[in-house]
Amino acid sequence: MASLRTFVQSEIRSSIGVKEEILGMDALTEEIACVAELCVSVFQGGNRILLAGNGGSAADAQHIAAEFVSRFMFDRPGLPAISLTTDPSTVTAIGNDYGYENLFSRQLQANGRPGDLFIGISTSGKSPNILRGFKTCHDLGIHSVALTGKGGIQAMELADHCLMVPSSSTARIQESHILIGHVICAIVERLIFGDRERL
Repeated sequence: MASLRTFVQSEIRSSIGVKEEILGMDALTEEIACVAELCVSVFQGGNRILLAGNGGSAADAQHIAAEFVSRFMFDRPGLPAISLTTDPSTVTAIGNDYGYENLFSRQLQANGRPGDLFIGISTSGKSPNILRGFKTCHDLGIHSVALTGKGGIQAMELADHCLMVPSSSTARIQESHILIGHVICAIVERLIFGDRERL
């Protein structure tokens, strides 16, 4: 039992360590704030946020979309956000007919509009369907943000903004993506519905 407790403590310290590294990266924290302001601009312009990822990142996309649509810190009107991973019929139809690599680009082409924002989540920054999604955004005038980890150079090169977690561990990257998503949601709520002095 003692060895398991030591392992638990080690994992927690590892997670905290990555977050402390993020905290010390001025460029990254400024970029997080910049993306939050972009989200506000998108919503205030009558547009919406589209999110996508694979596996655990698909769950993260759904999680962040739900925070916008329902609520995060306090009651307020819903904000238009959609996860592109939640409709099994659409996912399987595109995968079957056009290939899994076109899963998100096809949905962005069908449902995205100029001025919308696509948040593509990929811990490696190399997911073909996310990268194709960024290319489609460029063609359609849709803003794009990559949430990735160390080494996500392809995503950084294709997206308008890149929030790159300084880790190569999938678990640590995903934990940090949710933290970043929560911070963005908190800023968005306060800038649109709350008192700006509280920031």
